[in-house]
Amino acid sequence: MGKRAAQQSRRRRRTGKRRGRGRLVPPVLALALVSLGCGAALAHYEGRWDGLAAAPPEPVTAPPTTAEAPTATTTAKPPPPPAPKPPPKRPAQTPKPEASPEKTDVPRSGPGTFTTARAVGEPVGAGGQLRRYRVQVEDGVDVSAKEAAAEIERILAHPRGWAAHGRGRFQLVTDDADFVIRIATPDTADKLCAAHGMDTRGELNCETTEGVVVNLRRWMLGSPTFAGPPHEYRHLIINHEVGHEIGIRQHMGCPGQGRPAPVMMQQIKGLKGCRSNAYPYDEEGIYIEGPLVS
Repeated sequence: MGKRAAQQSRRRRRTGKRRGRGRLVPPVLALALVSLGCGAALAHYEGRWDGLAAAPPEPVTAPPTTAEAPTATTTAKPPPPPAPKPPPKRPAQTPKPEASPEKTDVPRSGPGTFTTARAVGEPVGAGGQLRRYRVQVEDGVDVSAKEAAAEIERILAHPRGWAAHGRGRFQLVTDDADFVIRIATPDTADKLCAAHGMDTRGELNCETTEGVVVNLRRWMLGSPTFAGPPHEYRHLIINHEVGHEIGIRQHMGCPGQGRPAPVMMQQIKGLKGCRSNAYPYDEEGIYIEGPLVS
């Protein structure tokens, strides 16, 4: 080998060594950086950085949204309670034609004289004997004779009454009556009934040879045993006493538990398991009767 060739060979060997050292630098540097990072992490974990206390990391606060409070120390107020709903309005009730306010001031006694209703009506009923009646009200009481006569006329013409089923015809008159219907104070009613041998004890009605005597207390207050208002109980008074007038002399008892009581039953003395009832016939036109008791 010549001298020049020997020099070129030596240069190639030096260059290869330098290139080998260059290729080793990156792995060594990476190892050094990893070591430095682990040491820093360990120091941070133990609460120091090269012997000095590390500052705590600042909390990262997310920007407030419209649904959150603007700061962490603000407490959201609870929503106000809902306003109370107004009570529902009750629909106005239309009173029934017959359910007018009932009078409750019932005098115990009166003068014993009567005012006759000056009214004449048409006969009601489709068959049977015509019976004319007049209506009288004791003086000094707060009941109009004319209004009472009109109410009794409606009762006798009721579709569940005597006249509607051929048991007689009835006509309101002022004079020449076959019988009279008197509304009297309790004391006067007792006297009129006692004259025919009946003890009404200031509470009951009666039927005499002259006609019907209606106790004012019953007319105005109804009966404690009757499940209905006084104006409906008046149907029972008239139907019961006029029932005697047309020839039904005996009273009836309850026909069975829960069944309607006959109008010829003395319902004021107890229903005996029956339901109170003010009409001789039911809605299908069937006569309501029970066992004879007297």
